[in-house]
Amino acid sequence: MKRYLCDAIRDDLRKKMVFLTGPRQVGKTYLAKDLQREFREPVYLNNDDVSDLKIIRKRTWPLSAELVILDEIHKMKGWKGFLKGTFDTKPARQSILVTGSARLETFRQTGDSLAGRYFLHRLHPLSVKELSGMMTPYEAVSALNRLGGFPEPFLSSSDEQADRWRRQYYTDLVREDIMDFGRIGEIRAIRLLLEMLRKRVGTPLSYASLARDLQLAPNTVRKYVDILESLHIVFTLRPFHSNIARSLLKEPKAYFFDSGYVDGDEGVRLENTAAACLLKHVHYLQDVKGSDASLHYIRTKDGREVDFALAEKGALTHLLEVKLSEEVPSRNLRYFKERHAQTRAVQLVHNARHEHRIDEIDVVAMGSWLARLDA
Repeated sequence: MKRYLCDAIRDDLRKKMVFLTGPRQVGKTYLAKDLQREFREPVYLNNDDVSDLKIIRKRTWPLSAELVILDEIHKMKGWKGFLKGTFDTKPARQSILVTGSARLETFRQTGDSLAGRYFLHRLHPLSVKELSGMMTPYEAVSALNRLGGFPEPFLSSSDEQADRWRRQYYTDLVREDIMDFGRIGEIRAIRLLLEMLRKRVGTPLSYASLARDLQLAPNTVRKYVDILESLHIVFTLRPFHSNIARSLLKEPKAYFFDSGYVDGDEGVRLENTAAACLLKHVHYLQDVKGSDASLHYIRTKDGREVDFALAEKGALTHLLEVKLSEEVPSRNLRYFKERHAQTRAVQLVHNARHEHRIDEIDVVAMGSWLARLDA
């Protein structure tokens, strides 16, 4: 299947380098090799391959290649300077695509040697929008809830195969990728934290509470959550507030890129699936359209909360509440709609029997609404 970023990346390759990042096994290499077919004499080089590494370091790929794909190049010492020199001296018609795991996005944040020379694209797992040509939106939500959105387990259509993939996937992540950020002695604590987060999806995280359970300092727990987020295992949402500094002090909520890894009932997994689809939509708007879009949740001091809030340029555009079957607008959604009259309020119901509007609140089928997002 053609991935949703193909056309945007192809267009950007004509202008600058493109960095393609995302979780392990999300389909970056598949997408890169799919793009090869649209270029004359493409070259794919993987920094983990000894033979390819020699070609990379000496820059001995053909000058006539219209596309050069450099995979896992960020593992090479001095990779930023290497890419700067490569881009500045390449033939005019040669495009460069740099792919790598989530670590590429983390490592690129230091230094400015590549400023103005690349576009960033973040590849996400499959979503309702991306699956709209393969199945109905309702079926897509149900399948994502059960199998998660990573291509291999999803396309297997088998719970058993998905469980086998997931067991190996997270074992490898903890054993290999986390070692790039932490020490061997920290692996056990990070593994325990990961298991705890699986049971806390969609609830505000108390670092103090997690620290007590793990017998660690709150700052250490915060560092470990940052590591899991840097590796695109989890992502966190901050509560919306017009004062950005105040919002950063509030407790975040954590979700998984892989809904199939969530340890909770169908309603919890449904909220995670919605979160993953919404984040993919927001990142697409940021990376492809240059939009100042953002995703949050919204909560008051007395505990009134709505699952998600979409914002544009710091102003709320949507209030979103996720329900499995309940078609009566939630009390909290009504509360916030009354105080944000210009913001569209939507209750996303997976098992909606019919769509309707009550007191300026749209009650819609979750799958149909998610299928209309940008990605």
